[in-house]
Amino acid sequence: MRLILLSLTALALLGPACAQGQLLEDKPDELQEVGVDEKRGGQIPLNLKFRDENGRAISLADLFDGERPVLLSLNYSDCPMLCRVQLNGLTDALKQMEMTVGEEFDVVSVSIDPRESPQRAKETEKLYAGNYGRAGSTGGWHFLTSTQENITALADAVGFRYKFVPDRGEFAHTAAVMVCSPEGMVSRYLYGVMFEPKTVRLSLVEAADGKVGTAMDQIILFCFHYDETKGRYGPVARNIMSAGAAVTVMALAAGLLPFWVRRGSSASAATEDAAPVDTPDPQAT
Repeated sequence: MRLILLSLTALALLGPACAQGQLLEDKPDELQEVGVDEKRGGQIPLNLKFRDENGRAISLADLFDGERPVLLSLNYSDCPMLCRVQLNGLTDALKQMEMTVGEEFDVVSVSIDPRESPQRAKETEKLYAGNYGRAGSTGGWHFLTSTQENITALADAVGFRYKFVPDRGEFAHTAAVMVCSPEGMVSRYLYGVMFEPKTVRLSLVEAADGKVGTAMDQIILFCFHYDETKGRYGPVARNIMSAGAAVTVMALAAGLLPFWVRRGSSASAATEDAAPVDTPDPQAT
């Protein structure tokens, strides 16, 4: 129970602070080595080997197909509380989004516990993917297990620092979701256990470089930037003014177009009326 409370403390303290690169002091011993060192723009090693929830041997390259962005989380099935709260919060956000797991994007949850079996991961997959339960999403949320070597390599690549506490048999860690490009580049970090659907959606659109989402999402991304201190997208006054000016110009052009068309037609008619009329030359007869 003490480790659970410590993990929740890490969630509250480490997420925003790590996003700002601040150092925390006076942390409990269990949390001294726990946190996230953001590595945005870094490449995930796609050659790492895992087993999915069905026991199938795969590499990360099988899941990062170059087409869909990926939400990556590091959890473990026997986590007493934090992982469950985080994955429930993520599921709630996904259920509120129009984008569908397995169609516009994938979710990959990797166990940080090398003792976890694919059978245990399958139970976890049924719980969360089943709770999501949207038509067309089957096979879009993957729960992976692997050796300590592969887990450590992935955690290091995304800057996810966690610690095993032997006397409790548990892992001290924080809660973070990495938003990755279809090619496996880390684009954004989302912290906490509750996620705004709009923030998740725009993060995916940004990571995919416009390959997913709508035209309106692209406009919103132009007008908003990600506020690291608040963990969500906020307005950018300059871009909003630019977008507003563009809309105003288009609206004026649309309103004046009929006038220009009528004016052009009238001018053309007047020119025809003023044109000289050919008359016979009397000397020619």
